[in-house]
Amino acid sequence: MNNQRGNLAASGHYALSGSEPLAGHRSTLALLMLAYTLSICDRMILSILFPDIKAEFGLSDAQLGLLGGISFALFYATMGLPIARLSDQYSRKRIIIASLIIFSLMTALGGMATGFITLLVFRIGVGIGEAGVNPASHSIIADYFPPQRRGLAMATLMLGGSFGMMLGFVGGALVAETYGWRAALVSVGVPGLLLALVMAKWLKEPRRGAFEAQTLAPPPSILTTAASMWANPAMRHLIAGSVVAGLMSYGLTQWLPTFFIREHDLSQSQTGMLMAGVFGILGAIGALVAGKLFDRLAIRGFQYGMWMLAAVPFFSIPFFIMGLLAENLTTAMLLFIIPGFAGNYALGPTLAMIQTLSPVNMRAVSAAIKMLFINLIGMGLGPLLVGLLSDFLNPRYGENSLSVALAYFTLVGVWGSLHFWLCGRALVKQKRLQDTLAAANSSLTALDR
Repeated sequence: MNNQRGNLAASGHYALSGSEPLAGHRSTLALLMLAYTLSICDRMILSILFPDIKAEFGLSDAQLGLLGGISFALFYATMGLPIARLSDQYSRKRIIIASLIIFSLMTALGGMATGFITLLVFRIGVGIGEAGVNPASHSIIADYFPPQRRGLAMATLMLGGSFGMMLGFVGGALVAETYGWRAALVSVGVPGLLLALVMAKWLKEPRRGAFEAQTLAPPPSILTTAASMWANPAMRHLIAGSVVAGLMSYGLTQWLPTFFIREHDLSQSQTGMLMAGVFGILGAIGALVAGKLFDRLAIRGFQYGMWMLAAVPFFSIPFFIMGLLAENLTTAMLLFIIPGFAGNYALGPTLAMIQTLSPVNMRAVSAAIKMLFINLIGMGLGPLLVGLLSDFLNPRYGENSLSVALAYFTLVGVWGSLHFWLCGRALVKQKRLQDTLAAANSSLTALDR
C-alpha cells in the first residue's frame, strides 16, 4: 500500500492495495471493447472509401483530409466534455448506449450523401455520437480494475481500435467493391444498433471509486478539472505526448490505404486485407504487450512505464520511413512489421495513467479533456496536414507525393517521445516530494508522542 501511495501522490488519492478486479469485469470489458470496435470501424471505414468518394464527388486530397479529420474531430472532441461531465454524475451505461445509437445511425445515413457538404454533415453527426463512448467507458473500467491492473485493461479495450480498423478496412472494402461505397457505410452502421440492445440488458455499472480510499465528492466544473490537470506537470506532459502520438497515428492511418492503392496499385479489398494483417493484427498484439509491460514496470514505479513509451518511436520510425519509400511491396511490408507492432503502443498505458492520476470524481472529464486535445489536434489536423503536404509536394514528386509526405510526417513521433520522458521525470519528482512529506509527518508524530 505504501508503494502505491507514493506512486499516486500526484493524483491526490490513494488506491487500495492487493485488490483483484471486480466480478463481471471480463464481460463488461468485452462489451465496451465491442462498442469501441464499432466506433473505430465507423470512423476508419471512410479512409478505404476515399478513392471512390474522390472520384464521385471530384474532391481534392485536402477535402478528403477534411472529411476524415477536422469535420469529425471538432464535434467529437468538443461534445465529449459536456457528455463526460454527465458521465461523472449520471448513468455511464445509458450515455454509452445513447451514443452508440447516434453514431451508428449517422454512419448509415452517410451512405445517402448527395455531395461533399451532406457527407460532411453526416460525419459531424458520427463525431457527436461517438463523443460519449470513450470517457464513460474509461471511467467504468477504472472502477472495475485496481491501478496496477489498468494498463492491460485499457490496452484490451483499445483492441477495439485494431478490430474496428480490420472490420472497416476489410469488410468495408469487400462491400464497396461489390455494392459501392454507400452500401459499405450502411453495412457498418446497422450492427451498432443491435449492440445497443445487448448492452441495455447485459452491461453492469460498478460503484464509483471502488479502489480508491477517498470520500467521493460531487464532480467539480470542467474548468476546475482542467485547472487541476494543468497544475500537475506529469499530467501536462502525459497529455502532450498523447496528442503528438495521436497526431502521427491518425495522420498515417487515414492515408495508408490510399498510399497502398496509389503507390502499389492494390485493389480496395487487397488493401483492406493488408492493413488488417499488418496494422490490425500486429497492432492488437503490440497494444497488449505494451499494456502488460507497462503494468509490470508500474510495480517499480509508473515513471518506468512512461520511459518505455518514450523509447518506442526511436525503434519504429526508421522502419516506417524506409517502408514508405520502398519501391517493392514485399520489401515495404517486411519493413512495416515493426511499425505495425508498435502502432498502438501508447493507447492503453496513457489511458490508464489518466485514470490513475485523476481523482475519482474527475475521471470521465479528465479522459474527455485528453481526448479533446488528441482529437482536435491529432485526428482533426493529422489527416488534413498529410493531405496538404501531399498537395504541396505534388509539383515536385508527382504521384509519389503522398509517400514522401507520410515519410516526413512520421518524424513528429520524436516530439512525443520527449514529453513521455518528461512525464516520467515529473513522476519521479512527485514521488520524492511525497516521501519527504511522509518522513516529515512521521517526525512530527513522533515529537507529539
